[in-house]
Amino acid sequence: MSNETTALVTGANKGLGRETVRRLAELGWHVFLGARDVDRGKATAFELVEQGLDVEFVQLDVTSIESIDSAVATIAQRIPHLDVLVNNAGIGGSRVPPAETVAADLRNVYETNVFAPIEVTHAFLPLLRAAANPRVVMVSSGIGSLTITSDPSRLESQIHGLGYPSSKTALNMITSQYSRAVPEIKFNAADPGYTATDLNGNSGHQTVTEGTDVIVRLATIDTDGPTGGFFNRLGAVPW
Repeated sequence: MSNETTALVTGANKGLGRETVRRLAELGWHVFLGARDVDRGKATAFELVEQGLDVEFVQLDVTSIESIDSAVATIAQRIPHLDVLVNNAGIGGSRVPPAETVAADLRNVYETNVFAPIEVTHAFLPLLRAAANPRVVMVSSGIGSLTITSDPSRLESQIHGLGYPSSKTALNMITSQYSRAVPEIKFNAADPGYTATDLNGNSGHQTVTEGTDVIVRLATIDTDGPTGGFFNRLGAVPW
């Protein structure tokens, strides 16, 4: 497996994560499907393997340091390097109106959407650095863009919440900082767009395939590809 392209996708038993795993595996990659729920993760991986794809389940609760360390140990026993890390796991968090929100309403969403990508990235840095062209994709959202949410013509400006939007804004800055501080790895943020997933009650107008277009593109960039950027399926997204 030393010459095979490898990837890990977190939160991958459904939605954007599952579709990302499927599409990367269709490229002939060996893809680790990370999921917190063992039964659901194994079932999803089995479905993809049945389609002839090189997919392997790894139990990964991104909010647990012990689980992250265990996943690193498991993957390190299987491969000498990790080419791509897709930090996809995320939650919507509380929908309490801003005026009624207290700090406790934000803690869970920040644990998953902000702190977890940092912990997972830090833990997998040695395996990423062992790759010839390592890439990290942070799955963000257009609702984390200050420019977009300040534009009254955009739907995102009508969605008012402190937790999820600010968590994605924070993730964007984290991505930008990583890209400058760790130049040997390409870090980019992906905005999947308004995609039908559990996060929005499947109300999105895009399919998960359309939503993963930008994730797959950033996961497959070559050595001359971008780093420190924010993109959707059509191109660059303003901060």
